[in-house]
Order: sequence, then C-alpha cells, then structure tokens
Amino acid sequence: MALTFYWYPKCGTCRKAKKWLDEHNLPYEEVHIVENPPSRSELEALYKNSGLELKKFFNTSGQKYRELGLKDKVKNSSEEELLDILATDGMLIKRPLLTDGQKTTVGFKEEDYEKVWLS
Repeated sequence: MALTFYWYPKCGTCRKAKKWLDEHNLPYEEVHIVENPPSRSELEALYKNSGLELKKFFNTSGQKYRELGLKDKVKNSSEEELLDILATDGMLIKRPLLTDGQKTTVGFKEEDYEKVWLS
C-alpha cells in the first residue's frame, strides 16, 4: 500500500501525523501541499475516496480562507466551484491529507488513522 502524505512542514498537526506514520512503520511519499498542491482532478478523487463532505477539505482556520471570505461561499457554492477554489491554493486545503488511492483521510486524529490505516 503506497501512501501519499500531503503536508505542510510548519503545521503542528502535520508533524504529529508524520510522527504517527513513522512510529507505525507505514511507508509514504511526502508532498509539500503548498509547493505541490494536488490538482483539481486529484482533489476530486481524494474527495470521492474520503466519504466526507467537500467542505471538510477547507482549512477553515487558515488566514487565506478568512482573507477570501470563503465561509459563506463554501455554504452556497456547487461542488464544481468548491473544487475550483480548492485547486487555486494549497493553503486553502485542510491538512494533512493521506491517501492510498482508494481511501483518504483529512486532518489528523489518531483514532481515525488507526481505523483507516492499520486495519
């Protein structure tokens, strides 16, 4: 199972997730989410594999999210529009993202990682 780990090295949550992956000896490819953000089509695949609502992919506590006033936009926009917005800037995407091409987790909760990646 080849994992792709989209992260931002300055993000504390991302560092915790990386430490968890290392402690569980799960091999992964690191992708800096700001320097190499997922493309729109990759985001769409990640979203479909996650089983989550698309709004869960937004970094709602991020400065960029607030600057762009996306709170209301996220509520009222179509899936297509939301994917287009997410694809414009890696800082808008909630991180870390972890995927094996079949499953995707967004953010880091130890219990979710155990359930999804160790079973």
